[in-house]
Amino acid sequence: MSVHGKAQRHKSRASLAGRVSEKEVAALPIGKQEIGSIPCARQILLLGILVVLFVAGASAQVPDNFPDVTAISLEDLMNLNVTSVSKRTQKLADAAAAIFVITQEDIRRSGATSIPEALRMVPGLAVARIDMNKWAISSRGFNGRFANKLLVLIDGRSVYTPLFSGVYWNLQDVMLEDVDRIEVIRGPGATLWGANAVNGVINIITKSPKSTQSGIITAGAGTEERASGSFRYGGKLDDNTYYRAYTKYFKWDPSVDAMGRRAFDGWDALRGGFRMEWAPPGADSLTLQGDLYHSKYGETLTVPSLTPPYSGTFLNDGSLSGGNVLARWNHAFSSSSMSLQMYCLLTDHQGVYDIDFQHDIRPGESQQLVWGFGYRSIRDSSVSSSSVSLQRDHLSLNQFSAFVQDEVGLFDKRLRITLGSKFEHNDFTGFEVEPNARFLWTVNPRQSVWGAISRAVRTPALTEENMRLNSAVIPPGMPPASAPLPTLIAVFGSPLFKSEDLLAYELGYRVQA
Repeated sequence: MSVHGKAQRHKSRASLAGRVSEKEVAALPIGKQEIGSIPCARQILLLGILVVLFVAGASAQVPDNFPDVTAISLEDLMNLNVTSVSKRTQKLADAAAAIFVITQEDIRRSGATSIPEALRMVPGLAVARIDMNKWAISSRGFNGRFANKLLVLIDGRSVYTPLFSGVYWNLQDVMLEDVDRIEVIRGPGATLWGANAVNGVINIITKSPKSTQSGIITAGAGTEERASGSFRYGGKLDDNTYYRAYTKYFKWDPSVDAMGRRAFDGWDALRGGFRMEWAPPGADSLTLQGDLYHSKYGETLTVPSLTPPYSGTFLNDGSLSGGNVLARWNHAFSSSSMSLQMYCLLTDHQGVYDIDFQHDIRPGESQQLVWGFGYRSIRDSSVSSSSVSLQRDHLSLNQFSAFVQDEVGLFDKRLRITLGSKFEHNDFTGFEVEPNARFLWTVNPRQSVWGAISRAVRTPALTEENMRLNSAVIPPGMPPASAPLPTLIAVFGSPLFKSEDLLAYELGYRVQA
């Protein structure tokens, strides 16, 4: 097994980087409107905050002994720590799953400027760019803009969109310089991560503030990627408290089609955020982080009409704004640990509130037990348009969950057996059970065989219960209706919609060549 990347060159972009001290459903306007830049007041405010941070930390001393990550052997790669398979730290070679890890060095060498571009390095992951501001990413087929069988997490928080079932990839615009690694599991992960982790899990893990005690400024310009820039500064308040803050802006011009014409898919976005960690001597630690973003984009919509020519094309200016905050408390015991995480996301039309508890226990030298429970509340008040509408103005969904997973090592840990299950209840489909059984047989230090039997479910999106979509109009006299008047074809959601169910059998062989 190897971790590799492909270098990419972008002729339309020039960049400069350095270190300092080391409503998807939108209203349809009439006529064409140009995409404006983010309001200047917001830029000035964020810039002012960052200048203060920069000046305040300019005298901070930065350690010179940064590790050299360019000389990593294959054996070292197999010893990389991962957390996505068992929700605890383990070596990549000990993971009984089809997992691939993108390291920070892989990202740097690839030339990627966004998370979707970096994911092109993952074998078995389908990554397609729809236009300048939309992506389609999935694992093991079923690709589309809202691939509804892939769960994506950033630092333990789910970015899965319950309204449409999928991920707004254009909003997952973290600073790539702050990404520690990206863990990608191809296959079910519902036992630990819950519903919608059907065909895969992508876990984006950023660095701790303690390892980013420096300033970074990046800038870029090009013919299509018109302008981009970011700034991050990390410092410490005392010997136990570290922090970092960042801001990022970019503006992409509309793409050019094969005929040399400009499309209406330009995109510009401004975001900022922070992360702070407090770890005093003892067993407790606390993490607090948050982000704010505002994005404007263009898109072309085709809407059915009851008058000739029975459909119309509109150029739509859309915008997305929101913010999130996450707090995580960890406590370590002599042979166990526990964590409590609370997360809140607020957008233009949606509120998501999460709470998760996890307890890791080590009953014996060859046994690892992890269990936990969680609650998620979703409130949505999306605005309808002329082609898409919600039968109720306000939607809500409550989810309760609990999980347990036990791993036992036999024959000097050469054979590892894992059993576990997730138990969930939601207002839509009721009670769901997602069990899992895995084994890993270490033939020798360089070879291993693993297998798994898993059940996973995809719960319906809120729109699949409550949406009306006007999809097309059949002109008068046209089959199959052959009606004297135009016939509108509409798709309706149904409260009788059931969860999708997957029973997966996996078998893998891993070798260090």
